[in-house]
Amino acid sequence: MQPALAELIDTELRRHRLGRRSQTLADLYENSREQLYSKSTRISLHIAGIVYIAFGFVDAVLISDVAASSITARLVIGLLYILATEALIHLKARLFFLECHCALATVTACFVWLCIAGSTTHTETFTHYLTYSIVFMLGLNVFFSLRFSIAATSSTVILFFSCIYLVSQYSQSIELFIVVGTLYLSTYALTLFVNWKLNQERYLVFLNSTGAEIRRNEAIERGAALLRLSTTDSLTGLANRRAIDDALRAHWMTWQAAARSFAVVLVDVDYFKLYNDHYGHQEGDKCLVAIAKAMSEAMDDDMHTLGRFGGEEFILILRTSSREHLAFVSEKVRRAVEAMALPHIQRPDSAFVVTVSVGAALSSDVPGTKVERLVTEADRALYNAKNDKRNCVKIYDKSDPTQTDIDENLVELVRTSLAQERLSLVYQPIRHTLSGQIAGVEALMRFIAPTGKNVSPAVFIPIAERTGTIIPMGLWAIYRACRDILSDARIPMVSVNVSPVQLRSQSFALSVAAILSETGVMPNRLAFEITEGLQIEGQRDIIACLTDLRSLGVKIWLDDFGTGFAGLSCVREVQFDAVKIDRSFLHATSSPKGQEMFRSIVALVRNTGCAIVVEGVETSDQLNVAAKLRVDYTQGYHLGRPQSVETLRELLESDAA
Repeated sequence: MQPALAELIDTELRRHRLGRRSQTLADLYENSREQLYSKSTRISLHIAGIVYIAFGFVDAVLISDVAASSITARLVIGLLYILATEALIHLKARLFFLECHCALATVTACFVWLCIAGSTTHTETFTHYLTYSIVFMLGLNVFFSLRFSIAATSSTVILFFSCIYLVSQYSQSIELFIVVGTLYLSTYALTLFVNWKLNQERYLVFLNSTGAEIRRNEAIERGAALLRLSTTDSLTGLANRRAIDDALRAHWMTWQAAARSFAVVLVDVDYFKLYNDHYGHQEGDKCLVAIAKAMSEAMDDDMHTLGRFGGEEFILILRTSSREHLAFVSEKVRRAVEAMALPHIQRPDSAFVVTVSVGAALSSDVPGTKVERLVTEADRALYNAKNDKRNCVKIYDKSDPTQTDIDENLVELVRTSLAQERLSLVYQPIRHTLSGQIAGVEALMRFIAPTGKNVSPAVFIPIAERTGTIIPMGLWAIYRACRDILSDARIPMVSVNVSPVQLRSQSFALSVAAILSETGVMPNRLAFEITEGLQIEGQRDIIACLTDLRSLGVKIWLDDFGTGFAGLSCVREVQFDAVKIDRSFLHATSSPKGQEMFRSIVALVRNTGCAIVVEGVETSDQLNVAAKLRVDYTQGYHLGRPQSVETLRELLESDAA
């Protein structure tokens, strides 16, 4: 409705002033006047009635012989006028009837005054006093500012009455007749023109203000939609990882400042890989959506945040100070999923329905000054639940003697990760959108704990950044990517994610130059991805490092564009070679509004002159959407999962064949 109305307003603003108004806009204008002018019209009517009565003092001076009759008539008409106004207001009469009442009362007041004043014996005085009838025209056209049709009709009636008395009074003096008659006619024409002009201007003000309001609402809606997309998981509709991270930080700050405790509950779908392999990925997605809905319905209060933490893992942030309440809510969530009784015949146990394992930790039970520690302990509890019997709830217990300080252990593991050879790289293909050929790969770091379990990058990367270990780890990743991928010419380019800690290191650019020299790799085959969340604006050390890297010939990419608030300032501060549009915008193209937003973002990036990379392509339909918009490169599970260098070489041979 709003876009159509905005277009109609634009057309109306281009219309000639004397042309016919749009009926739709005219009706809206009338409704607007009803709301804006009813109250002010009431005040104007009361003032006019009081002024009309007050002119009785002038009658007493100028036409004293009929002043009693004139003052009495003024009192009666003025009071009836005010009382009738109040009655119409009380009955909630429309503005049109109030204006008609105003015009009728003014014409009546003028006529009665002329009749009584015309009978005075002070003929010479009346000949001058007669000119006061123009006051009634001024009141109708300027003071009340009635709609033009009513103003023109009532002004014409007053002019007619005035002209009758003008002929009777000035028939003996042609000069005075011309002077007063000209005064009547010029006042009549001028005040009517002013009235028409004011009505036209009010209508134009209405059109412009309405158009501005529509544009403002559209901007607010677009901003809200962008915010929802950047904080909402496209599959389940729950909060995504970014929104969860913000909620965790907010709850943790409140806990540190006001001791309002909260809990983190991690929920993992049991044997979900087996479910996906047997029923297919589409059914797997439906399963995740059903689980998200069941958990949402199980939470009957607003003291929680529920989100998708990644893959088949969900997270619940719960405002609570009681282990008993935490256990109750966690068990309630577990039962809600089990009660759906979704078949899962590939399970190795005897459940044969979809279930979840739950691990939780309470902030008051976890020592430390970082929220990551709380998530780590909840993850430990979840790990215990999955190792026990699954489909159960485990809560971190600080008094349990079997608990160890895994956070400190993990910090030590990260510090020694290079020496212990616990790091590895996997590579995800980036393809030309139209040809489908591999244009490059993205190097992704993996960390394996001594137990053989993969530790999420969301866990070990922050620890590596906090301890400074990210600098040697990052240089190792760059060296391995150059050696593994760029040692031959089959893959044109490799991109590596870099941390702000690395970019702030004064020797980072020199270290990169040394790696390129040692491996013999051309700099333009290496790209560094910088997340949009990194605040570049005003960071001189980071900008200087990026400038040095570009001088080497290394390409700089902006990652996760559109999910934060720094994207445009990044593009302004740094010359990027490519911009990666976050997957959430592509996944939202299932709706017309999402498609329009995706097109707008692609157009925005294209206008910067950067190459466009769209990540998160998981279906052929999504690939078609990207292809129709002729984006340069695409990346996602539909085009290739993260894989080892050996598997990648087999893929290259397969593509070549």
